[in-house]
Amino acid sequence: MSTTRELGERTQGMVDALAAISAEPDRLVRLFLTPEHRRAADLVGEWMRAAGLTVRMDAAGTMRGLRPAPGEDAPAGKKLLIGSHIDTVIDAGRYDGPLGVIAGIVALEEIRARGIVLPFGVEILAFGDEEGVRFPKTLSSSSTVAGILDPSMLDMVDADGISFRDALLAFGGDPEALAAEACRPRDVVGYVELHIEQGPVLEQAGEPLGVVTAIASQGRYRLTVKGEAGHAGTVPMAIRHDALAAAAEVVALIEEIARKGARHSLVATVGEMRVLPGASNVIPGEVHLSLDVRAADDDARIGAAADIRQGLAAIGARRGVVVTMETVHEKPVATCAPWLREAIAAAIAETTGARPRELMSGAGHDGQAMVKLTGIGMIFVRCHAGISHNPLEFVTIDDLGLAVEALIQTILEIARERAG
Repeated sequence: MSTTRELGERTQGMVDALAAISAEPDRLVRLFLTPEHRRAADLVGEWMRAAGLTVRMDAAGTMRGLRPAPGEDAPAGKKLLIGSHIDTVIDAGRYDGPLGVIAGIVALEEIRARGIVLPFGVEILAFGDEEGVRFPKTLSSSSTVAGILDPSMLDMVDADGISFRDALLAFGGDPEALAAEACRPRDVVGYVELHIEQGPVLEQAGEPLGVVTAIASQGRYRLTVKGEAGHAGTVPMAIRHDALAAAAEVVALIEEIARKGARHSLVATVGEMRVLPGASNVIPGEVHLSLDVRAADDDARIGAAADIRQGLAAIGARRGVVVTMETVHEKPVATCAPWLREAIAAAIAETTGARPRELMSGAGHDGQAMVKLTGIGMIFVRCHAGISHNPLEFVTIDDLGLAVEALIQTILEIARERAG
């Protein structure tokens, strides 16, 4: 039986090995369906095999490692799903996503070493499309497993004009076989994901682990401001239709609306802006912006989006520009199953000696797709200063060990729940 320190050291070594796989030498960049993603998936597959799992890559590019249910006493094909993602943002940290996959592998390896027999199978899922950096929509990997993938996603194109369909074929996936990868609800016990908190609550409380209650409501939108390009030196200020000046007012409006919704944990972010034609001596004629809106409940997020649309119309009328807001995708609040929350809480208490706090996830996760298939549960792990999507992302060895042990105990709690 490994100590928690040994579990943490083993996990950290694998985290570091995966972080070395990047498209750039000086920062971590591993986008969905790229050669780097394939190398990472192959390495994860090697680790799964070493842990005694049956391994395959599915049609959507998810690496899947199965420890089947033993004997004839277990329900045929019944399995607990444990997963997270191995794609990253640009200039990423090394724990966001991969930790959940690695922790699942180490946990099953340790369960085997302890000689524990489970009444159900366990499948580790290394999803590839949680961050949504390469294509305009996200969660295609987990949506495939959940059986809710929208076939129109295959026609999406990235910034280089490569379609999702062509990228998947080049990766080794099969666009025509995606529907066959869906799990049947009756064959699934539940879905558990271990993830860094990506926020400061646990660190401020001095607690290593927490139980997630729900994943926030999220909407992604594409905004376009169309004005009129003109000479920077000859068009008087009073008659300009400057798209960038209008866009600046749009950003300020979005921030104002988000601040008013603080009681609903409402947040809104403009993370991208493209100015056309993009010359220093030309008045901007067109601006494209991204918008991400999240809240603790669906009504707050939908209401904020409606307020933003109304404000955009007013800005457009006042400035003589056309402002449009297109919905890219929307994800409702994903509530964690009460029985899984209780199993995780009991497991953490068994591991740490203290009942853990419950907290909501403001970040999106694959559980937002998996909740359409089965009950979901999430374990949050303390991360330094709550930093994420940043190379400074950090988790201590001791916390990594506690996290893996808590995942092991969660699996055992679920087994006892099933037996009961």
